[in-house]
Formats: sequence, structure tokens, C-alpha cells
Amino acid sequence: MGKKTIYLFCSAGMSTSLLVSKMTAQALKYEVPVTIAAFPESLAAEKGPEADLVLLGPQIAWMLEDIQKILPNKPVEVIDSALYGKIDGLGVLKAAVASIKKAANN
Repeated sequence: MGKKTIYLFCSAGMSTSLLVSKMTAQALKYEVPVTIAAFPESLAAEKGPEADLVLLGPQIAWMLEDIQKILPNKPVEVIDSALYGKIDGLGVLKAAVASIKKAANN
């Protein structure tokens, strides 16, 4: 897998920033070639096309269909709320890598 980009979106970009830090630390630890960043959902149309995977914070899960329409050729998923609540960087990273691989095989 070449270097991939994962963008997380939430209502302000702040609540996902700690999760991005944890995911980035785990990616470095396990040498997973990813770039991870967080943005407010208002930038989904602008930033989303650059990403290999778009993840939404659980608090904006209601926006999933709208963002999928904005980014029709991208995998867009909602972060598991249990992993999000625990700020489980490794768990979210593993799920994200699996989603990227699944999308590549479709």
C-alpha cells in the first residue's frame, strides 16, 4: 500500500484533532504509510477529494448521505462511536486501513 490520506471531519474540526494525534502516533509506531488530518465538515467538498478515505465524527453521522453525494468516488464512513469515545487511535486506524483496502478492491 502506497501512502494514503485519511481525512476526519467533525462539526468544528477540534473534537477529532486528538483522535488524529493518536492515529498518527499508531501509524508511526506500526509504520503505516498514511497522512491523517482533521477538518470542520464545512470543508468536506474542498478537502475531501484529496483523501483516500473520509471519516466523519459520530456527531455528524446524520450528514453521511450528503457528504457521500458531494464525494461520490470516495469511501465515506462514520467513525465507530465506541472507538471515538475511547479516542482509540489504533482501533480507528485499523478500521480505516481495512476500508481503504476494501475500496481499492472494488
